Amino acid sequence: MKNNIILLATTLIILSACASPTVVSKYQAGDDSMDCAALNYEIRRVEDGIAEANSEKGVTGTNVGAALFWWPGLVATYVNVNEAVNAGNNRIDHLTSLKYKKGC
Repeated sequence: MKNNIILLATTLIILSACASPTVVSKYQAGDDSMDCAALNYEIRRVEDGIAEANSEKGVTGTNVGAALFWWPGLVATYVNVNEAVNAGNNRIDHLTSLKYKKGC
């Protein structure tokens, strides 16, 4: 039983280490109080995050290692990348909507 708990804990640590892109929230505190320049900056920041998340796909040293030694880690990375990209796109849609409402 003790070995199963250690194995589960190790598996969770490895999976969380493989899935690194940050998933942003669509709505964040202070969004409504941003001016046009701040909204543009935030959109660029989220776009950079999406590009960084997408760079986790493909042939990277981490992905090759995961494919060879721990394929569930590779799957977790790809799932997390897709979540991060979708969340980033949703955030950009929200910020663009705010820009429209403010007449930017």
